[in-house]
Amino acid sequence: MFPDDIADLATDVIAAATARGWTVATAESCTGGLVAGALTAVPGSSAVVDRGFVTYSNAAKTALLGVPETLLDSHGAVSEPVARAMAEGARSRADVDLAVSITGVAGPGGGSPEKPLGLVHFACAGAAGTVHARHDFGDLGREGVRLAAVRVALTMLVEACEAG
Repeated sequence: MFPDDIADLATDVIAAATARGWTVATAESCTGGLVAGALTAVPGSSAVVDRGFVTYSNAAKTALLGVPETLLDSHGAVSEPVARAMAEGARSRADVDLAVSITGVAGPGGGSPEKPLGLVHFACAGAAGTVHARHDFGDLGREGVRLAAVRVALTMLVEACEAG
Protein backbone atom coordinates (compact mmCIF):
# COMPACT_ATOMS: atom_id res chain seq x y z
CA MET A 1 0.00 0.00 0.00
CA PHE A 2 2.81 2.44 0.89
CA PRO A 3 6.17 2.80 -0.88
CA ASP A 4 8.82 0.48 0.56
CA ASP A 5 10.79 3.26 2.27
CA ILE A 6 7.68 4.45 4.13
CA ALA A 7 6.77 0.90 5.13
CA ASP A 8 10.33 0.41 6.40
CA LEU A 9 10.23 3.64 8.42
CA ALA A 10 6.88 2.68 9.94
CA THR A 11 8.28 -0.72 10.86
CA ASP A 12 11.26 1.00 12.49
CA VAL A 13 8.93 3.23 14.54
CA ILE A 14 6.90 0.25 15.76
CA ALA A 15 10.04 -1.72 16.64
CA ALA A 16 11.71 1.19 18.45
CA ALA A 17 8.59 2.17 20.38
CA THR A 18 7.84 -1.46 21.27
CA ALA A 19 11.38 -1.89 22.61
CA ARG A 20 10.83 1.10 24.92
CA GLY A 21 7.26 0.19 25.83
CA TRP A 22 6.09 3.52 24.39
CA THR A 23 2.80 4.54 22.85
CA VAL A 24 2.28 6.96 19.98
CA ALA A 25 -0.42 9.27 18.63
CA THR A 26 -0.54 11.31 15.44
CA ALA A 27 -2.06 14.74 14.79
CA GLU A 28 -2.39 15.22 11.07
CA SER A 29 -3.71 17.97 8.87
CA CYS A 30 -2.38 17.92 5.28
CA THR A 31 -1.52 14.21 5.45
CA GLY A 32 -5.08 13.30 6.42
CA GLY A 33 -4.20 10.23 8.48
CA LEU A 34 -1.48 8.78 6.24
CA VAL A 35 1.06 8.58 9.07
CA ALA A 36 -1.39 6.68 11.27
CA GLY A 37 -2.23 4.50 8.27
CA ALA A 38 1.43 3.67 7.65
CA LEU A 39 1.98 2.82 11.31
CA THR A 40 -1.11 0.64 11.62
CA ALA A 41 -0.14 -1.29 8.47
CA VAL A 42 2.69 -2.82 10.52
CA PRO A 43 1.92 -6.06 12.37
CA GLY A 44 2.17 -5.47 16.12
CA SER A 45 1.26 -1.79 15.82
CA SER A 46 -1.65 -2.20 18.23
CA ALA A 47 0.86 -2.33 21.08
CA VAL A 48 2.17 1.12 20.09
CA VAL A 49 -0.41 3.20 18.22
CA ASP A 50 -3.07 4.63 20.49
CA ARG A 51 -4.89 6.92 18.05
CA GLY A 52 -4.63 9.31 15.17
CA PHE A 53 -6.26 12.71 15.10
CA VAL A 54 -7.14 14.00 11.63
CA THR A 55 -7.61 17.70 12.26
CA TYR A 56 -7.97 19.16 8.82
CA SER A 57 -9.95 22.22 9.87
CA ASN A 58 -8.97 24.87 12.39
CA ALA A 59 -12.11 24.02 14.37
CA ALA A 60 -10.94 20.40 14.65
CA LYS A 61 -7.47 21.50 15.78
CA THR A 62 -9.12 23.49 18.56
CA ALA A 63 -11.80 20.98 19.55
CA LEU A 64 -9.73 17.80 19.42
CA LEU A 65 -6.21 18.99 20.26
CA GLY A 66 -6.82 22.14 22.26
CA VAL A 67 -4.96 24.42 19.85
CA PRO A 68 -5.93 27.94 20.97
CA GLU A 69 -7.97 29.90 18.43
CA THR A 70 -5.78 32.91 19.15
CA LEU A 71 -2.72 30.93 18.03
CA LEU A 72 -4.43 29.96 14.78
CA ASP A 73 -5.57 33.55 14.23
CA SER A 74 -2.16 35.07 14.87
CA HIS A 75 0.10 32.51 13.14
CA GLY A 76 -2.14 30.52 10.80
CA ALA A 77 -2.54 26.76 10.76
CA VAL A 78 0.70 26.24 8.82
CA SER A 79 3.19 27.47 11.40
CA GLU A 80 5.65 26.33 14.02
CA PRO A 81 3.50 27.37 17.01
CA VAL A 82 0.49 25.46 15.68
CA ALA A 83 2.54 22.36 14.86
CA ARG A 84 3.93 22.39 18.39
CA ALA A 85 0.48 22.89 19.93
CA MET A 86 -0.93 20.06 17.81
CA ALA A 87 1.76 17.58 18.92
CA GLU A 88 1.55 18.62 22.56
CA GLY A 89 -2.25 18.49 22.48
CA ALA A 90 -2.24 15.02 20.94
CA ARG A 91 0.26 13.75 23.49
CA SER A 92 -1.72 15.17 26.38
CA ARG A 93 -5.19 14.18 25.20
CA ALA A 94 -4.18 10.66 24.19
CA ASP A 95 -1.90 10.24 27.23
CA VAL A 96 0.88 8.73 25.11
CA ASP A 97 4.65 8.83 25.24
CA LEU A 98 5.13 10.42 21.81
CA ALA A 99 3.00 12.40 19.41
CA VAL A 100 3.86 13.76 16.00
CA SER A 101 2.04 16.52 14.15
CA ILE A 102 1.96 17.64 10.54
CA THR A 103 0.44 20.84 9.12
CA GLY A 104 1.19 22.20 5.69
CA VAL A 105 0.19 23.27 2.20
CA ALA A 106 -0.05 20.20 -0.05
CA GLY A 107 -1.66 22.01 -2.98
CA PRO A 108 -2.53 22.36 -5.71
CA GLY A 109 -4.07 25.57 -4.32
CA GLY A 110 -3.76 27.40 -1.04
CA GLY A 111 -0.18 28.61 -1.33
CA SER A 112 0.94 32.18 -0.78
CA PRO A 113 4.27 34.01 -0.91
CA GLU A 114 4.59 33.57 2.89
CA LYS A 115 3.38 29.96 2.87
CA PRO A 116 4.13 28.43 -0.53
CA LEU A 117 3.00 25.09 -1.88
CA GLY A 118 5.04 22.35 -0.27
CA LEU A 119 5.67 24.15 3.05
CA VAL A 120 5.08 21.76 5.94
CA HIS A 121 5.66 22.20 9.68
CA PHE A 122 6.18 19.19 11.95
CA ALA A 123 6.51 18.68 15.68
CA CYS A 124 7.25 15.66 17.83
CA ALA A 125 6.33 15.88 21.51
CA GLY A 126 7.72 13.56 24.17
CA ALA A 127 8.91 13.59 27.75
CA ALA A 128 12.13 15.33 26.71
CA GLY A 129 10.22 18.20 25.10
CA THR A 130 8.94 19.16 21.68
CA VAL A 131 11.07 19.24 18.55
CA HIS A 132 10.01 21.26 15.51
CA ALA A 133 11.00 20.84 11.88
CA ARG A 134 10.12 22.94 8.85
CA HIS A 135 10.45 21.61 5.33
CA ASP A 136 9.80 23.37 2.06
CA PHE A 137 9.36 20.49 -0.35
CA GLY A 138 8.39 22.75 -3.23
CA ASP A 139 5.54 22.03 -5.58
CA LEU A 140 5.89 18.24 -5.79
CA GLY A 141 2.18 17.88 -6.43
CA ARG A 142 -0.33 16.99 -3.74
CA GLU A 143 0.64 13.33 -3.46
CA GLY A 144 4.36 14.11 -3.52
CA VAL A 145 4.12 16.64 -0.70
CA ARG A 146 1.94 14.33 1.40
CA LEU A 147 4.29 11.34 0.98
CA ALA A 148 7.36 13.48 1.69
CA ALA A 149 5.64 14.71 4.87
CA VAL A 150 4.90 11.14 5.97
CA ARG A 151 8.58 10.28 5.59
CA VAL A 152 9.66 13.22 7.75
CA ALA A 153 7.08 12.50 10.46
CA LEU A 154 8.06 8.83 10.68
CA THR A 155 11.74 9.77 10.79
CA MET A 156 11.05 12.18 13.65
CA LEU A 157 9.32 9.38 15.59
CA VAL A 158 12.24 6.99 15.00
CA GLU A 159 14.74 9.62 16.14
CA ALA A 160 12.68 10.39 19.26
CA CYS A 161 12.56 6.70 20.16
CA GLU A 162 16.29 6.29 19.60
CA ALA A 163 17.10 9.38 21.67
CA GLY A 164 15.07 8.02 24.54
